[in-house]
Amino acid sequence: MRATVLLIAVVLLGLMAGLFYAYAGSVMPGLRRAEDRTVVDAMQRINIAIQNPLFLVIFLGALVAGVVAMFLYRDEPAVGWPLLIAVLLYAATLLITFTRSIPLNNRLAAGDLSDAREIREFFLEPWIRWNTVRTLTSTGAFLASVWAQQQQ
Repeated sequence: MRATVLLIAVVLLGLMAGLFYAYAGSVMPGLRRAEDRTVVDAMQRINIAIQNPLFLVIFLGALVAGVVAMFLYRDEPAVGWPLLIAVLLYAATLLITFTRSIPLNNRLAAGDLSDAREIREFFLEPWIRWNTVRTLTSTGAFLASVWAQQQQ
């Protein structure tokens, strides 16, 4: 059972790292080249679309599965320590999401397309910066979980 929980943690952490990288590697560079109204409209629509049950299960499930796996391997330091690193890095990812990305998204959601240039100026570059940090922390969490899995 614990190997299955660890595998679930690895897969969920990998999915989240991939999601953040997809934004960093394609979505945001593409939006940087777009008109102000397009950026605002696209990000407002993306932020609505991503709020769905499957995303929530993966987004929060990565932390839950990591914590459960860490508990199940608590007597095996070769697995437990990398899992602790994975959990801490993913917790940092969630902290950034809740304290930086979501507040920016909320301000964006309240924006009016008639002020698209102003909205883009406060939103785009800070969001990209924090998403880059989330990409790094979530990728680190994924790699640490893979390391843990290799130690079983």
